[in-house]
Amino acid sequence: MNTLQNIVKNTGVLFIGQIINYILGFFFIVFTARYLGVEGFGILSFAIAFTSIFQVFADLGFSTLLTRELSRDKSLTNKYVNNITTIKIIASTFTFLLIILIINIMGYSQQIINIVYLIALFTIFTTFTQIFYSVFQAYGIMEYQSIGTILNACLLLFGALYLIYSGYNIIGFGFLYLITSLIILVYTLIIYLWKLNLPKIEVDLSFWKFKLKEALPFAITGISTSMYYWMDTILLSLIVGEAAVGWYNAAYRLIIVLLAIPITLNTVIFPLMSRYHISSRELLKISFEKLLKLMMFIGIPLGIGTTLIADKIILLVYGVQFINAIIVLQILIWSLVLTFIRSPFERLLESTNRQMVVTKIFIIGVIFNIIANLIVIPRYSYVGAGIITVLTDIIILSLLLIITRNNNFLSKIILVDFIKIVIASIIMGILLSFILKFNIFMIIILSTLIYLLISMLLKVINKDEILIIKSIFN
Repeated sequence: MNTLQNIVKNTGVLFIGQIINYILGFFFIVFTARYLGVEGFGILSFAIAFTSIFQVFADLGFSTLLTRELSRDKSLTNKYVNNITTIKIIASTFTFLLIILIINIMGYSQQIINIVYLIALFTIFTTFTQIFYSVFQAYGIMEYQSIGTILNACLLLFGALYLIYSGYNIIGFGFLYLITSLIILVYTLIIYLWKLNLPKIEVDLSFWKFKLKEALPFAITGISTSMYYWMDTILLSLIVGEAAVGWYNAAYRLIIVLLAIPITLNTVIFPLMSRYHISSRELLKISFEKLLKLMMFIGIPLGIGTTLIADKIILLVYGVQFINAIIVLQILIWSLVLTFIRSPFERLLESTNRQMVVTKIFIIGVIFNIIANLIVIPRYSYVGAGIITVLTDIIILSLLLIITRNNNFLSKIILVDFIKIVIASIIMGILLSFILKFNIFMIIILSTLIYLLISMLLKVINKDEILIIKSIFN
């Protein structure tokens, strides 16, 4: 299987898995939010946000490092997996104890504390699952990760339906997350045993010292990213209350679902870019530019379209009780657009062993995010939190652009493509505004067709990319 076929296969299986995950996740969010209500959904969202910040202490940046290193030398698989598993067992124990200590100090009700305990265990099991997913990515057998994604979505959805039918309270949803993560961990372990061998407890202190130092930038970036994604939810809970958290996260959870698009594409391309850093700078540059163009091609029209039909989306998904989430979705969708555009820059720097640059940029973003939220949230609540999220993304993307431009990885062709995509997206938005009275699904189909037609007329896709598309279908 050649490189292109391998990319297509891995992208295809992950994309199919994510499409199914979208559909199942969509209904999971609908049923869960409607059943728990604004405050109940806010409590569950707070527990996920709070524990997600601590997840990096259990992972320590090893998941990304594992994918990068095994992509270059698969003979080191046992050495890496055995030692990283041992490190994560120790780190996860301390992480769980730290979560227990801090959540009890914060003075929340016992119900919220219990939910946090359950979601914390779910988070820890997920970090061990990520070890095996990292290996699957490095080996190019991402179909097993795709199956795990689909299985996870199925378990959550059908579990939620059972809990709703049986009349369980929010604690039941905490147990659902925990049990689901345990089942997925067992599944990935079985696949790893089948394809490779049994992970063992291995203690190589010299290896630990060297690799902990190498993974540290990924860990710091992970902490910064987690705080960037979740600190606004925690501050809203502390300053405003659970209702504000519910409205904010109603929109935010839709954004997180859509994040699967850049995550999928970056997951597939990252091992390839890591190899090209060693073998060919020119191929590395081409891979980066193609990924960036694809991200802009998807992200920019998605932002314009979602802004125009946000009211229809929120009312369809959550109902009238979440009407305050409309403005949040209209704001946060632009955070998603900026994330689409910036993610190729992050992968480029990480694949070229410059992860510390990404770390420093995210630290700057997080410092701004926290300080700005502390100033804005008391006065503007969830709307202010959304605006600060977008401003943080602008800062991070600007810094990434400066660094990448200095390394000659951006060509004038990318700027031309960006202008064409923006023009096509604006024309689509103008035409879309005339059909807003249509059914939401009809609006989405028509606006997509309009955008693709205009893109063809503007020749957004060049001859080389058309040949690639043809070869994919062949």
